[in-house]
Amino acid sequence: MRNQVVGSGQAGGMLFLVSVGPGDAALIPDAAREALQASDVIVGYELYLRWIGPWIEGKEIHAPPLTREKERAELALDLARQGRTVSLVSSGDIGVYAMAALAFEELREDDTLQVQVIPGITAANACASLLGSPLSHDFATLSLSDLLCPWEWIETRARHIAQADLACVMYNVQSQGRREGVYKVLQLMLEHKRPDTVCGIVRNAYRPDQTVEVTTLHELLTREFDMLTSLVIGNRFTRRKGRWMFTPRGYNDWDAEREDAPATLPPPQAVWVFSGTSDGNALAADLVREGHSVVVSTASEYGGERAQASVPGAYVVSGRLGVEARRRLLRESGARAILDATHPYAGEMSEQLLELAHELALPYLRFERPSTLPDATLPEAQGVLRCASMTDAAAQAVERGRRIFLATGSKDLTTFLKAPGADGRVWFARVTPQESVIAAAVRAGLPRAHLCAMQGPFGRDFNEALWRAWNIDLVVTKDSGDAGGFSEKLAAARALEVPLLVVERPSLPYPNRYSARADVLRALRSSLERTELA
Repeated sequence: MRNQVVGSGQAGGMLFLVSVGPGDAALIPDAAREALQASDVIVGYELYLRWIGPWIEGKEIHAPPLTREKERAELALDLARQGRTVSLVSSGDIGVYAMAALAFEELREDDTLQVQVIPGITAANACASLLGSPLSHDFATLSLSDLLCPWEWIETRARHIAQADLACVMYNVQSQGRREGVYKVLQLMLEHKRPDTVCGIVRNAYRPDQTVEVTTLHELLTREFDMLTSLVIGNRFTRRKGRWMFTPRGYNDWDAEREDAPATLPPPQAVWVFSGTSDGNALAADLVREGHSVVVSTASEYGGERAQASVPGAYVVSGRLGVEARRRLLRESGARAILDATHPYAGEMSEQLLELAHELALPYLRFERPSTLPDATLPEAQGVLRCASMTDAAAQAVERGRRIFLATGSKDLTTFLKAPGADGRVWFARVTPQESVIAAAVRAGLPRAHLCAMQGPFGRDFNEALWRAWNIDLVVTKDSGDAGGFSEKLAAARALEVPLLVVERPSLPYPNRYSARADVLRALRSSLERTELA
């Protein structure tokens, strides 16, 4: 045995930290077999010990159950301190999300025992081999278990992985008590990666009932997983070839092989309108009529279809390109200005556009549909309840309603359905008629019979008829303005004498914000003139 780590003082017992790979005996290294055969005592989880049965027959075996990892490490060390030769066994590589760290945490400075780490095949390596070669360039691994790491840290790391466009292997994807975390992480990935990013799903790698599938990042949102599943998320260059996926090593011409760019390049010197709303499309149409070259960018393919129909003459970019692709397209097309007409609640997108405008020295103008939320002091505000956040709205909804209609969009459904006391309420919702959105709503816990999958906004009569049919006693909505049908919702709620719970708009320090189309168009013309003179 080589590369032993020896404690201070005279040598005592011996502790082997043994990796036994993904579950196939053929993939266990000879060094691991030698360590097991040289040991008097074997410590490990029972499942892993089954894989090495022929090499540990007749030995003293200790197998504390799952979740008692620290106890296993302490036991192995105590036995080695008694002068015995011990193998502490772990699946995959014992140094990756496994037992080696626990053993070193418990190791004392004055221990005289010897320690040797036997490396093995990680879950990431095993899954990659079954999918092809997805980790051929820089990549990261991310565990979605929040037992040993705060969930906020997991989200932060996921966001940075996506921003860096790293390929990624996700461990501990989904459990019975932790269902929604993976979908939150996938949504974070979609903020910076294309929906058609090539991805892989591997369950029980190199074990009985193994399944392997190549799919897309968008499709992952419609799937169910478990703790035996790993996800492999590609980068922008990862490709599919037959049943395989692979990522180029990087020696090729990266610029020539960009797969996150549109099939045809956007027109040069265009005003970029970030839209997806009816008023954003109307602004883009105004600009086309004035003779400007216009690019309309939408977050969804469905929004892109609506822009194509509403803004003839504009170039439409649809889908979640990610900040890197958006930066490159703006720079390389020589964009003249950014007109942010995204939804009033799309705060993260607006913050990103502000940063890009500053970085690229582009004029930035914000158009935000005017609020129609009545002043709290006026009589027409009767029956309108205000909330500062979705979490606050969820708590109030559970307290005030029994049969609750959510007109807040699909993104925040789980905030309501997982709120304390939510199980005792009956929930209904309106979502857009997209397969992935409907699937996410059903997965969150809404029966299909409780979904209105239609594109709004709707008139008062429709809202009133729908809520009466479902016997709704509380409606939750956003301050979406007239363009979002807020007045019609308010009128229907009053007619039915149903309280309307309204989530107030987020407050962002926009430098140039306008609520009238004529004003923002006038300001845009002025900005473009100043830029040309400069």
